[in-house]
Amino acid sequence: MYYVYIVECKDGTFYTGWTIDLRRRLEQHNRGKGAKYTRSRYPVVLKYYEIFSTKQEACRREYQIKQLPRNNKLSLIQDGLKSSALDIPLGDISK
Repeated sequence: MYYVYIVECKDGTFYTGWTIDLRRRLEQHNRGKGAKYTRSRYPVVLKYYEIFSTKQEACRREYQIKQLPRNNKLSLIQDGLKSSALDIPLGDISK
């Protein structure tokens, strides 16, 4: 499985990325070993994620989300939190 995720950084900004191991990637971000963008902005908090079966789908969706204005990302996050379609509860991933 491939995950596309949005985290909120310490300064209130959002970072979007993709990974095959969401828990490990969040730990990397929170140790300052993640993406260059998050290295000076940790800790980060997982706000949203989607699951894909192929890397191509995940990369395409990551690009789409990165193009969205902040307000659209906020809406995506709010709609995602209300959705019961998420296969893994956020609490289980972000521990």
